[in-house]
Amino acid sequence: MEKGIFDGLKVLDCASFIAAPAAATVLSDFGADVIKIEPPGAGDPYRNLPNLPGYPSSEHNFAWMLEARNKKSLALDLTKPDAQQVLYKLVAEADVFITNMPPQVRQKLGITHDHLAHLNDRLIYASFTGYGEKGEEANKPGFDSNAYWARSGLMDLVRADEETTPARSVAGMGDHPCAMAFYGAIVTALFQREKTGKGSHVSTNLMANGVWANGVLAQAKLAGAKFKKRKPREEALNAVTNHYKCKDGRWLILSLLNEDRQWPTLARCMGREDLVADTRFATKADRHARSVELIKIFDEVFAGKDLAEWRKILDGNGLVFGVVGILDDIPNDKQMIENEVLVRFENDTMLTVNSPIFIDGARKVQPRKPPEVGEHSDEILRQAGYDEATIQKLRASGAVA
Repeated sequence: MEKGIFDGLKVLDCASFIAAPAAATVLSDFGADVIKIEPPGAGDPYRNLPNLPGYPSSEHNFAWMLEARNKKSLALDLTKPDAQQVLYKLVAEADVFITNMPPQVRQKLGITHDHLAHLNDRLIYASFTGYGEKGEEANKPGFDSNAYWARSGLMDLVRADEETTPARSVAGMGDHPCAMAFYGAIVTALFQREKTGKGSHVSTNLMANGVWANGVLAQAKLAGAKFKKRKPREEALNAVTNHYKCKDGRWLILSLLNEDRQWPTLARCMGREDLVADTRFATKADRHARSVELIKIFDEVFAGKDLAEWRKILDGNGLVFGVVGILDDIPNDKQMIENEVLVRFENDTMLTVNSPIFIDGARKVQPRKPPEVGEHSDEILRQAGYDEATIQKLRASGAVA
């Protein structure tokens, strides 16, 4: 399957910021032909993300490279009837139409499900919103920082303790998991089409995915559970599922869920075999009851060696832990490269982040650099059956750029 599972699948990406177009990117990774519909001029506003305050500076548009790889760009001014007619012609031959415009904007531009479904009864119409398609917030703008991260309770829950300020999210942290849910919805609809021969309307939203991500504790609340006050790291209830700072300033997190069996091994690795015989920590219940004392001991021990030393010791003894990674680790992470979590762009040495689905026997396409605004407009129009005179007329009217 050198061309990919979705070779021949035609996808129209009429979306921006970030989850919806990222779902189209995953389809493109498996060979789908994705046309990015964006406005003339500056194009998709997402192209400007790296220029916003607080983002890292780079000679490359790193955000656009990730979300728009493999795609072709068609610049259409959908406020113009001629541009809408071009879109309708493309929809008639498409398999999937993706949008994250609010319902009222879709209505204004003539791209609702009702506008498009009658043009192609096999079309999968996929819509993404901040807060769902119904209710008083249906047209409310949503980003992952507010609709996913804040609304779901995650922003409140992941802070160090109840006395510290709520934790800020990072760019795309909710969008990319949402993209996978959206991709799943689209692929499910394609599977349904195989059975029925008919397209359908699928949707998901940031709020729903945020609550799903926080599902364990959300369900606990729905079930009437009683919650304990969250405590700071130094007062955590279990020392062997806590995080610790190493000599070089890096952090690791222990995850010893099989505590009774692994406690002696951990004590030996730390050079503190005496803790096994210490009556204060003899049983799991004792260790949990005196977790604050044990955390202080662990803090002192872990501060004695660099992270690399601890990795060798803990890995060598089969203890479960994780490195608290930093961005500097990622470009040289051998495990990520060997497992194609990171892959190279076509004809380039630069790495990009792969979509996190792998299927035996089904190769993904090698990522291609993203398009300039309207780079493929003429090519797409010609393939759709427009002659040169009509293309020039569309350009002159501003419908196409």
